Amino acid sequence: MSAHLLQDRATRLFIALAAFFCVNAVLAEFIGVKIFALEDTLGIAPLEWNLFGQTGSLTFTAGTLLWPIVFVFTDVINEFFGSRGVRMISWIAVALILYAFLFAFAAIHLAPAGWWVEAAQSQGVPDYQKAYAAVFGQGLWTIAGSVLAFMLGQLIDVSVFHRIRRATGERHVWLRATGSTAVSQLIDSFVVLYIAFVLGPQHWPMSLFFAVSTVNYLYKMLAAVALIPLLYLMRRAIDGYLGAERAEQLRHQAAQ
Repeated sequence: MSAHLLQDRATRLFIALAAFFCVNAVLAEFIGVKIFALEDTLGIAPLEWNLFGQTGSLTFTAGTLLWPIVFVFTDVINEFFGSRGVRMISWIAVALILYAFLFAFAAIHLAPAGWWVEAAQSQGVPDYQKAYAAVFGQGLWTIAGSVLAFMLGQLIDVSVFHRIRRATGERHVWLRATGSTAVSQLIDSFVVLYIAFVLGPQHWPMSLFFAVSTVNYLYKMLAAVALIPLLYLMRRAIDGYLGAERAEQLRHQAAQ
């Protein structure tokens, strides 16, 4: 029976989509601790933007590089496997994120080899153990903010996606994809940074919180719009892989 299930193309498709979704979600959580400056990264002069009293370069969390990909996979899974499929992989992703952080903390508290602590001094890292702990030990506030924002965003995304789908039918894939992202990421972009950096030990001023959250949200929306062609390409590729009849059957079941 199990072998027969794995021979089913829809099952294999779901496993592949879920695996890629979870890998990107976990990786985004880990790299998201870094805040980078856009203009400096591109090698251009700061635009000297002024938002909520904050000036200088546009700043983003590094996790924003991956979250648009997660949105696309959320929409594809929503399209073919419905809200149940998205909720299932979202809970799996949360479990994997917590699992990864658990072992990151365990690794931090392993006693470092004496030679290893000084191994990166030539690269400008005087204490490898402290650097390792600073990067991977993001703290409970960051983890709590990330997980809560992720689940809120996913649940809202599912709800809005299917509300738009019921209103428009199978037309306007782009509308339900960008519409659900617009609402869910408005929550996600502000919740995670508020819990992690305002309530957390860094105690960001509200002006900095609103500035960074707004810029991150606008970036996610621009990326979501830019990735609409990828959404249609994936939909076409899945139709070809499953066959038109099977793909239509899945979409019909997902809409229910």
